[in-house]
Formats: sequence, C-alpha cells, structure tokens
Amino acid sequence: MQYLMAIDAGTGSVRAVIFDTKGNQISVAQKEWIHLEVEGVANSMTFDVEKNWDLALWCIKTALKEANLQGSDILAVSATSMREGIVVYDKEGYAIWGVANVDARADKEVRYLKEAFEGIEEAFYAESGQTFALGALPRLLWLKNNEPALYEEVAFVSMIGDWILAKLSGVIATDPSNGGTTGIFSLEKRDWSPQMAEKVGIKTNIFPPVLETGTVMGNVTQHAAKETGLATQTKVVMGGGDVQLGAAGLGVVKEGQVAILGGSFWQQVVNIKSTIKPPKDMSIRVNPHVIEGLSQAEGITFFSGLIMRWFRDAFCDLEKLEAKERGVDTYAILEEKAKSVPVGSYGILPIFSDSMNYGKWYHAAPSFINLSIDPEVCNTASMFRSLEENACIVSAINLEKIKAFTELEIDEIVFAGGASKGDLWCQVLADVTGCKINIPKVTEATALGAAMAAGVGVGVYENMVNASESLVIWDKTYSPNDSNHKKYQMIQKQWDEVYRNQLALVDRGLTESMWKAPGI
Repeated sequence: MQYLMAIDAGTGSVRAVIFDTKGNQISVAQKEWIHLEVEGVANSMTFDVEKNWDLALWCIKTALKEANLQGSDILAVSATSMREGIVVYDKEGYAIWGVANVDARADKEVRYLKEAFEGIEEAFYAESGQTFALGALPRLLWLKNNEPALYEEVAFVSMIGDWILAKLSGVIATDPSNGGTTGIFSLEKRDWSPQMAEKVGIKTNIFPPVLETGTVMGNVTQHAAKETGLATQTKVVMGGGDVQLGAAGLGVVKEGQVAILGGSFWQQVVNIKSTIKPPKDMSIRVNPHVIEGLSQAEGITFFSGLIMRWFRDAFCDLEKLEAKERGVDTYAILEEKAKSVPVGSYGILPIFSDSMNYGKWYHAAPSFINLSIDPEVCNTASMFRSLEENACIVSAINLEKIKAFTELEIDEIVFAGGASKGDLWCQVLADVTGCKINIPKVTEATALGAAMAAGVGVGVYENMVNASESLVIWDKTYSPNDSNHKKYQMIQKQWDEVYRNQLALVDRGLTESMWKAPGI
C-alpha cells in the first residue's frame, strides 16, 4: 500500500494527516498553536516560525508513528494553510518574520493607502478580487514603516503553507489559490502583479515562482528528512489555500458548483471562470481556485460556528447535563428540541454577522431582536433554532450576491464542516436556499484536498478534477420544502431591513461593532 501526507496549517492548529491512495484516512496528529500579540503593536498576531515549525515536526513524526509507517512509505507530501497569513525570508531563504491571517496591525497603512492613492483599492480589487482588509500590501508597508532594518532583509514572500513546503524541499514558491489572497495578484493571469507593489513603494523583486497545485517542487531534503522522519525520495508537491483545497476535497471542482463550509466561520464558494470580473460594488471576494481556469466567488459569514459554541456554553447547562447522561453531543440535544420550534423561531432575529460587504466590511453589535418574555416561546430551543436559521439566511444572501454578477443558477449545494452534522441545520439550509443539499462522507475535506494534490504530483491521479471525482463519496441529501422556503424568503427580507437599522446604531456611535476590518 502507498500513502500520501497532508499538512494543514490552520488558524488555530497544525495537523499532519496520512491517507492511502483511495482517500482513506490512516492517521492524524494535531497541535494547537497561538499567534501572540506583540507588545505595543495593537491587533498584531505574529506567526512564530521557530516554535510553530517544532509543532509541525511533532505532528509529522506522530502521524507516522500512529500509522506504524516509515518515511519511505509516504509517496508524496503537500500542504494547505490559512489564507492571507504570510511569511517573509532573507536572501538565504531563512524565514525572518510572519503574521497569521487574523493579524490586523496594519490599520494605519490601510487608511494611508486609501487616502494617498484615490481609487487604488477599487482598481486593485478589479484585478485581484481582494481588498486591503486582509491583504499583504498593508502588512508589508507596516514592516517597512516600523521595522525598516528587517524589511531591508526581505528577499521573498510566501504563504504559510508554502513555508512548510519550503522547509521540506528548500524551494520557496506559491500557488494561485493561496498566493492570490495577498491581493498582489491577477485572477485572470493566475500570477503576481508586481506593479501593485511598485505603485505603493514596496519591493517588486520579492515574489517567488507561482506553481499550479499538484506541481512537484522537489524531494524532501536530507536535513528535513532527519528532522521529520520522512524519506529523501518522498516528493514535495505544491498545495493551496484551505478553502479551495477543501472545496476539491468536497467534489467542488467544476464551473458552477457550489459549497458552503460550515465551520467557525462559514464560507459560501461558487466556482466561476477565471475571466469573470469581480463585482463593481466590491461586495464579494474572488479567489483563484486550485483548478486551472477557475476562480471562486466567496461570501464569508462571520463567527457562525463560534456563536453556536458561545450560546451552548453560556445558556445550555441543562442540555449539557442531559447530553452527558445520554452519551451524545450537546448540539444533538439542542437540535432535538429545536425541531419542535416552528419556521421563523417565533420571530426571533439574531444580529451577528452581516452579509458580505467586502469593500466596507463591518458588523452591527451582537444581539437578538424580537425576543418574547413568554418562556414557552422564547427559550433555548427557539433561540438555538433562530441561530441555525440566521446562518442559513446570511449564506443565502451571499449566494444571491454571487448569482447577480456571475449570472449562474444555483440549485445544488455541497454542505460540509461541523454544521453539516446537524440534521435540522441541513434541512433548514435546504428550506432557506430552496436548493438540494448534498452532504459528503468525509471528515477532513481540506486535508483530503491536500492529499489529492500530493497524489497528482506523483501520478496517482491524473489531475485535481479526476482525484476529486474518484475520492469524494456522498452520504446524505436534503430537498427543500417549498412552503418553508416561501416563509424564509419573507423572513430574509425582514432580517435584512432590521440589520441595516442595527448597523446604523454603530454608525451613530450608540453600539459597538462585532468586528471591523482594518481601515474602517
């Protein structure tokens, strides 16, 4: 039997996952990591390349041990990572500084770029599909302004997944899906746009080669083999961004296919041709896909999964006790109770994430609107259902925004992530969107996507599309209830109007935004 390894560098942890060539997960090892705020640097989230490499090494070695495999059993290794997080290197290829995707230290730089270069964000967005909110240009400008000596040493920049592959192969490169999230990139050309850096006074010679996902970068070096336990004959293969490789791991690899990834944040992604221009209103993000010729229009719903965790831990002690007694998950208890709550949750409207507004990205204050003092109407079950409904409603609005500029019709959605384990949540998503919902039988879609990339590199699979269609297995489907869909369309309109009014309270300084992008 032959095996493939995927290394997944997420926002909160790093994992090494081993699959066989049929897509079966053999072992996984995971370590949490923390991105620390630098003293005196507000909203900074530094990526510690020294400490975090040690954690990655532990995961690689432990995954091999748990699988009872030798390094020589691994045909190829690839990596995926949180997007937007960057690492910079000196001329010797040594990583000297990094930031995680959630780093927001460059607030002043974002404001400066918008004020000093009128229309620059709109122009760059039209080419790259990205705004400055999470982009690399403001962060590199921050480094230039605040750490000039360190900035002078910068010879290369890459993404965090690329950094892992560089540590293994000695080759610094990036792929379109991950590199594209820097915003210094052309969606159509699937390559860097150094002229963007030149316009704002950033070095133009720091951008490494761009390799398509599934391209062999080289072999594991002797030094990396000693560190990791992998073999020097193991191929190192270019990976990609976590959402895009996750989409491949869910079978979303052709034009017009759609996925909703229901994790801590929810992403709604739609595959579109690379030639389609981002919307002029800058409402939706557009990223290169891991499939050549395709991009992904992406909506993001903030904190949907984290809000559920907060609600469970803050209000559901009785359900926790019941779950413990019955040996089931607390969310399963909450869904059982919420099934008896009618569509619309007695009018409760949660105000958390707004629909996507990428050009001016901020949210209203967290709240529940339209609560009742009748405990039979307003209780943990109805509030829980209202949160499930709300995540689906915001997703539907984001999909409508994507449909508006792509002119695509959407009638099927792949739903994955922790939220897709909830039977009620899946049905609510079908009813809200009016679409058939397909649930894949996979627990590690992002890592599986990276393993597919590794397999493509060594010829196990012909290409990413072939790999995806060969390995993705379907578990369940949910069909929409037409009557419920009509009710949710009315609720969606009501929620949208209420949210606008709640956002106005933030604008007036009467309430505090749940989250604001840098520069807002």
